Amino acid sequence: MPQLLEIVLLPHERDNEALLLQKAARQSGLRPDQIAHIEILKSSLDARTRHAVYRLRVEVYAQGEIFTPEPAILDGFKPVDGAKTVLIIGAGPAGYFAALELLEKGIKPIVLDRGKDAQSRRRDLRAIQQFGEVNPHSNYCFGEGGAGTYSDGKLYTRSIKRGNVYKALKLLVEHGSKSDILTEAHPHIGSNKLPGVVQNIHATIEKYGGEVHFEQFVTDFILKNERILGVVTQEVGEKPGTSEWLADAVIVATGHSARDIYRLLHRHNIRIESKPFALGVRVEHPQSLIDEIQYKQNQRDENLPAASYSLVCQIAGRGVFSFCMCPGGLIVPAATAPGEIVVNGMSMSRRDSPYANSGVVTSVEVEDLAPWQKHGVFAAMEFQSEVERRLFAAGDGSQKGPALRLPDFIAGKMSNRLPGTSYIPGFYPAPLYDLLPPFIYKRLREGLSQFGKQMRGYYTEEATVVATESRTSSPVRIPRDPVTLMHPEMERLFPCGEGGGYAGGIISAAMDGQNVARAVALAI
Repeated sequence: MPQLLEIVLLPHERDNEALLLQKAARQSGLRPDQIAHIEILKSSLDARTRHAVYRLRVEVYAQGEIFTPEPAILDGFKPVDGAKTVLIIGAGPAGYFAALELLEKGIKPIVLDRGKDAQSRRRDLRAIQQFGEVNPHSNYCFGEGGAGTYSDGKLYTRSIKRGNVYKALKLLVEHGSKSDILTEAHPHIGSNKLPGVVQNIHATIEKYGGEVHFEQFVTDFILKNERILGVVTQEVGEKPGTSEWLADAVIVATGHSARDIYRLLHRHNIRIESKPFALGVRVEHPQSLIDEIQYKQNQRDENLPAASYSLVCQIAGRGVFSFCMCPGGLIVPAATAPGEIVVNGMSMSRRDSPYANSGVVTSVEVEDLAPWQKHGVFAAMEFQSEVERRLFAAGDGSQKGPALRLPDFIAGKMSNRLPGTSYIPGFYPAPLYDLLPPFIYKRLREGLSQFGKQMRGYYTEEATVVATESRTSSPVRIPRDPVTLMHPEMERLFPCGEGGGYAGGIISAAMDGQNVARAVALAI
């Protein structure tokens, strides 16, 4: 039997295989030449003490003990015959991983996405970054790979209750991700690497008989006797037209920002529900400052990654917490329609930007939204939209971010000037204390004050607060049966991922896609 060990390495020793062998030999009681293989199971950075270390959990195989690598998941794929087909609305992680799972089950997936392929999508991201032009079908949220493709690619999830995290990570590795995401405690691909991985998944889907179609905007459902038969799409590219798509089942995996899908469901009297979400701001610091605080070093060791943080507190019975923290990252404009200001964060694989940013948001519950209850199931969604439009209207019609220095935000006063930023459209001083809903501002102000006490140095003139961080999750849930995962009132309709209200991030969405695909296979 292999020995299970924990090995501690200094940052500069992390990639030294000879040293790892020596330490494994010392702890196992074996000579180095008696060790046949060392399998790293988990690697985590421990910066709780003054000197940060890596803690590795490893299996040590002695000579004569056989280590058998797992076969590739893709080795089990075979071309599908198309006898059964499933429409998947959305080419994000939920949609693409549902498609891969269906291929494994011998079912043909047909993926329809309103946006463009990952490569073509870049032009629209440049347009919003540099010219403030928002394409409502191709942006940081819509297009191949979904919101995660160009907004960081963090892969960490606590949602192991959804199933096998490892399978989703292994499929990413088999499509081009570095293998260390299988062992890192907080795996990350990066916005410069993830598009290639997504394109490889696309190629796999088509290789085994599936289809992927872009610039196909779903405008209607084809229904009969409380069963969905397919969808109608409007082509939004250079050759406009409509198409009908029929299949044995439909998976709705549109992401958390496809408001039109919720309205379409409501128009057909297909039940949807308002749900809590979170809304707030994004806070940017110099990365060197976060490094100094977290690593307790004046200058970060070159062998250590850009430091991150996670903060949370309770204010008047509501959570205020950091969200989607991007060390060495960039703030990006994530609006999905003209006339709104939405910001998000991302990091490249090297995480080498001089800035660190994180969402800081507070929970928005149904009881917070009394003035919006006239909108019924759309109360939370209309509140979210109203905040985004109000922040946009305060500016000059561009995607410049309304911002304040952190101390000024807490004090409720204007900033004379703002620090530098990673946000390409730029910041301008704006009275966020008046522009944000009073209950949101009050909680954020008190929460950020608490964060300054929890993390000494966080409260600083060098930090900037910009609004709005509003697309944390969907404000609408599409209900589904907990066993069949099918909509309880519409046969063969399967809500999925963040857009359905069942995931929060790349990996949890991918896992939900896999689970839904398995449920579809049983149903058809």
